[in-house]
Amino acid sequence: MKYVAPLCLLVALTSMAAAQRAGSRQTLAPHELRASVAPPAIEWKTPELPAGPVRFESAEERHLRLVVVTNDLEQPWSIVFLPSGSLLVTERAGRIRLIRNGKLTKEPLAGVPQVQTGGEGNLQGLMDIALHPRFSENGWVYLAYHKPAPGGEGATTLARGTWDGTALVDVRDIFESGATGTEASRIVFGRDGMIYMSISGPGSGPDVGRAQNTDDYAGKVVRLHEDGSIPRDNPFVARAGYKPAIYTLGHRNGHGLAVNPETGEIWETEQGPSGGDEINILHGGQNYGWPLVSYGRDYFGHKISSQPTRAGMEDPQIVWLPSIGLTGMTFYMGDRFPNWKRNVFVAGLREGGIPRTGQLQRIVFNEKWEELRREPMLQDLKQRIRDVRAGPDGSLYVLTAEDHGALLRIEPTDTRP
Repeated sequence: MKYVAPLCLLVALTSMAAAQRAGSRQTLAPHELRASVAPPAIEWKTPELPAGPVRFESAEERHLRLVVVTNDLEQPWSIVFLPSGSLLVTERAGRIRLIRNGKLTKEPLAGVPQVQTGGEGNLQGLMDIALHPRFSENGWVYLAYHKPAPGGEGATTLARGTWDGTALVDVRDIFESGATGTEASRIVFGRDGMIYMSISGPGSGPDVGRAQNTDDYAGKVVRLHEDGSIPRDNPFVARAGYKPAIYTLGHRNGHGLAVNPETGEIWETEQGPSGGDEINILHGGQNYGWPLVSYGRDYFGHKISSQPTRAGMEDPQIVWLPSIGLTGMTFYMGDRFPNWKRNVFVAGLREGGIPRTGQLQRIVFNEKWEELRREPMLQDLKQRIRDVRAGPDGSLYVLTAEDHGALLRIEPTDTRP
C-alpha cells in the first residue's frame, strides 16, 4: 500500500527537483561501472534537497517533520552518538566529521588511518563506526575500513582508537582480514560483548564464489573480542580449512548489522543482485547460501539459482523483490514515536535499478517478529539513503548516499500539516 505525502511536501520537493546544484551528479552502483557485469546505467542527476524543514505523514505516526541537520557531507556512511550529545559521521572518502550542538565542524577529525578509496566497484573506503559498550569508561571507538593493499585495492580491516574529546588518538589495527575485492562492512557489539563485523563478498563476476570459500574472509561475518583477538568458542576456530574468526558464511554484501533489543539476536541486511535483498538473523556456524541460493536475478536477467532455498542453508527473514539497494538498519524502541515502537527501519539506495527511487522503509512485526507490513518513506526526496539510526533523543537520523550528502532528522510535530 502506498501512502501519499501532503501537498506541501510535494510542492517543496518538486520545485527543488528542477534546480540542480552545480556539479551534482548521480552516484552509480558498483555493478553499473562494469559493462561485463550489468547493462548501462540509467543516468539522471540527483535533485537538491529542500532548504528548510518539510512536513510529511506515515501510516501510524501522522504528523512528522524532516529537518536537514547538514548537507555538507561527502558520501556519508555511518553515524554514532556520543554521550555529550555530539555525533560522529564517517565519510567514505576517509574522513570522520563531528556535529556538535547541531552544527557541522568545518575540519575533519584527526587520527583516522590511511584509507583506500575506490577499489572493488569504486565502493571502498571508510565504512562503519561504533563505540565500545563501556565507552564512558575507556573512550574506545572502532572503525571498519579498507586498508591500502597492493594493486590499488583495499583489505577490510578493523581499527580501534581512543576519543579524547576532539580527535582519535592511539589508533591501531586490531583485526586484518586480508580480504581484498570487498565492498561494504558493518560492525556491532553483541550482548555477549563480542564484535560482529560483516565482510562483503563479490556480488558478481568470476570471484562470486568466494563467499563459500571457508579459507577466505570475503562474504562472511566474523566474531571477535574487543581487542580484535579470536574467541576460542567461535564455531570454526579449530576446523581445518576454515578461517578462525568466521561466525557465519555465504553472505553477498552485508550493509547493516543491528541487535534485536528484545531477543539479543543479530540481524543483518544484505544486498542482493537484481532482486533478492535480505534481512537475515545470524546463527553461529550457519551458511546463508550466496551464491548457491538467492531469490534474485543476475543484472542481465537470468536467475542466480534454480531454487531460492536449499537444505542446510539458512533462509532469509525478509526478502525484497525488486531490490531496493538495502543498506543500513535500526530497531526503534523509543517513546517519541509510540506507534513505531518495535518497528525496524531500513535504508534503500534505489528500487529496481531506477534512479531517484531511494527510500526509507518501515517494517511492522507481530509479537513473534514475523513481518506484517512495510511502508516506504522519503521517496519524494529522490535521494539515495545510506543509513538510519535511532537517536538517544528518540528521533530518527538518516544519511543520504550522495557526493553532496546530508544528515537528516525525523521528528514529530504537534501541529497538523
